[in-house]
Amino acid sequence: MKKVLALLVIFIFLTGCNDMMNTPTKRVEEYLGKYQILDSSVLTELDEVVDNSDYSEKYKEEYKELMIKQYQNLSYKIKNEQTDGDDATVIVELEVFDYNNALTEADDYIEEHPDEFLDDDKEPSEEKIDHYRINAMKEVTDKASYTINFDLVKDNKKWVLEKIDNEDLEKIHGLYED
Repeated sequence: MKKVLALLVIFIFLTGCNDMMNTPTKRVEEYLGKYQILDSSVLTELDEVVDNSDYSEKYKEEYKELMIKQYQNLSYKIKNEQTDGDDATVIVELEVFDYNNALTEADDYIEEHPDEFLDDDKEPSEEKIDHYRINAMKEVTDKASYTINFDLVKDNKKWVLEKIDNEDLEKIHGLYED
């Protein structure tokens, strides 16, 4: 009888804990936590982003390292959770390195001083431009704050995060232009 009672208590405990982890807020925390711990799924997506970036092959690895630094330093606060039946929104204030501002300033400098970024044939040098832009990002210490509304739906009693749009991904990467 004691074994049956013990198994019943364990079952109730595990079921209760499982329900506590099945909230909209917990799903968003799980999602953002994957960035912070460099989950393999996040790194796979990052590889795709880097491969499709405009950076030359020489600078793609440095760009990837900057994004990894971004993910590891990402911080957030849950501001609110709103639930309406099987739909929910979790409002998050995110703080990330302000790579967008650094790139904007770098691009302005490149535009104002085009002669500094020419190759031997007097053509714009992608390598020099990439080098300048990457170095500008490496120097960033300022942070930017963004608000993201994460939408979730309940599917088969489990909260599921809706697809994150590109604008919100740019916020996570610190590349969002207001």
